[in-house]
Amino acid sequence: MTEETILQGLKEIFATINPKQNLEQITMDSSLAEDLGLDSLTLLLLSMSIETRFDIRIEQGVQFDRVADVVKYIAVRNDGK
Repeated sequence: MTEETILQGLKEIFATINPKQNLEQITMDSSLAEDLGLDSLTLLLLSMSIETRFDIRIEQGVQFDRVADVVKYIAVRNDGK
């Protein structure tokens, strides 16, 4: 799975979490909190959605700052799937 495919999947998740979000403004460098406005509850929802969508388990205590962090985490766990 390429980073671009993962990013597209994340954008689809963001669209369900926050339908008002302009998906074209979401880049690998986007900050989850500052640029996308995700609070702790929304980050939990994001994590659960990622686990379902990408069939992975996000380990307890893992924290993401930027979209790139999420994409890389998913890519490593999906390696070989």
